[in-house]
Amino acid sequence: MSRAERDDLIFKALADSRRRAMLDLLKEAPRTTGDLCERFEGSLDRCTVMQHLKVLERAGLVIAVKEGRTRWNYLDVTPFQEIHERWISPYAREAVGLLSKLKRDVEDD
Repeated sequence: MSRAERDDLIFKALADSRRRAMLDLLKEAPRTTGDLCERFEGSLDRCTVMQHLKVLERAGLVIAVKEGRTRWNYLDVTPFQEIHERWISPYAREAVGLLSKLKRDVEDD
């Protein structure tokens, strides 16, 4: 899979607010699939939670490990770091450079 295809999977996974909410929960601590289903009870059924987890797994944002009949879900921060290095950091450096230039220009006047 190419880097662009992986990035597409990550951005697709992050595009849904419910998946972002799942990632927020997993950021706090690993959780079982059952626990995630309970957290979203009333708004999402078990099948929908599983579908969202599958999207997050395909994107590499979640690692699922089976222990007996229990499925533990762990946040993998590596894709976030890769996205930061590829997309956020270069644009942030550019913005900081432009702001510094603007500040110098304003102060010189």
